[in-house]
Amino acid sequence: MTLPALIACDVDGTLVDNADTITPRTREAVHAAIAAGAQFVLATGRPPRWVKPVVDALGFAPMAVCANGAVIYDPATDRVVSARTLSVDLLGELAEIATRAIPGAGLAVERIGSRAHDTATPQFISSPGYEHAWLNPDNTEVSIEDLLSAPAVKLLIRKAGARSEDMAAELASHLRSGGDITYSTNNGLIEIVPPGISKATGIDELARPLGITDDDVVAFGDMPNDVPMLLRAGHGVAMGNAHPEVMAAANEVTAPNTDDGVARVLERWWL
Repeated sequence: MTLPALIACDVDGTLVDNADTITPRTREAVHAAIAAGAQFVLATGRPPRWVKPVVDALGFAPMAVCANGAVIYDPATDRVVSARTLSVDLLGELAEIATRAIPGAGLAVERIGSRAHDTATPQFISSPGYEHAWLNPDNTEVSIEDLLSAPAVKLLIRKAGARSEDMAAELASHLRSGGDITYSTNNGLIEIVPPGISKATGIDELARPLGITDDDVVAFGDMPNDVPMLLRAGHGVAMGNAHPEVMAAANEVTAPNTDDGVARVLERWWL
């Protein structure tokens, strides 16, 4: 493609290595692109409250598409710019279908306030017995009724020992409409975001006011929640460690996240 105007980059498994760090080479390549006038946007399944370590490692505060596209967050001002939510009625329907389709699964929701750490809005809420896919010290455990009592940016379905892709396939056979299923790890966790929402729609929300078209975007990712973004971008790049679905959707496969895969592509244009 011609010189990209916007770089859309997933975080885990893509921008950061397996030690959750950004290497000097990758940071230098990103900074070179920014210095030359390119826009850089984080596109992640993470909620806003998990963006700060990435911003600190980068050394600047790019806009962030969070929660798989449901939230647009500005870390420079610690402000939630926009949020798309699942309604209370829809959450109830989805929870009923999920627990029927995947027996033994636990449920959780991600809510959003006006800032990354909004004390007025408990943000990660789980049902009793929910087993986390990773360490989550800011969890609030409530009854299932309370869990489904307020709108949420995503519904999480977790079954320890299961494979996320199997869970997603099973749930998809029961879920005809009402939300979009995705996952960013294969250790028994799938997520439902509002219908029609993805990282691709989040990137478009930021790019369109700048006059940047899809053709001007280069996007990087490694898991199925990145597929819509890679398909929509002018140039979609899968990491060498990517899920097969991501590799199939990409225009190019770069090196793994452990070998500066993002930097190797950016260096073609800016270093």
